[in-house]
Amino acid sequence: MGGNEWTATGPYQRDPAAAFRQAQGQELAKDDHGFPGRSIVDLWEDDDWREYILTGGTCSVLDFYALIAPETGDRFAMVRPLTDDEVRSWAPEGRPTRAQWDAALRTQTLSFPGRGSGRCTILYRDGEPAEVAYWGCSAD
Repeated sequence: MGGNEWTATGPYQRDPAAAFRQAQGQELAKDDHGFPGRSIVDLWEDDDWREYILTGGTCSVLDFYALIAPETGDRFAMVRPLTDDEVRSWAPEGRPTRAQWDAALRTQTLSFPGRGSGRCTILYRDGEPAEVAYWGCSAD
């Protein structure tokens, strides 16, 4: 297997970590993947959940344990916000819209991270933050 690339959007919050956890909570509410009644924190402490992620994953924000700093570089089971320079490479004004994000991924101006990693960035509507874009590749 080679990992599956995926994209999603979630709610915007001023605090990126809070937005990430909210997106995870919404995704988990839609599908618990056979692990009912647990929070994302509880799931990541479960050996069976980690095995599930490593052997297929969810192709969603649930595949990631934490949000890390943009300058850190990609890390396994972590989602990393793009740096300002990375955003400006495909959205020169630094306030990307959903259409720009979609186009950048479609044309490969913006790449997917390696297996088991994710990225995110804020998307704007009418010049204001509107949602957070997430994309990644499953670990399998």
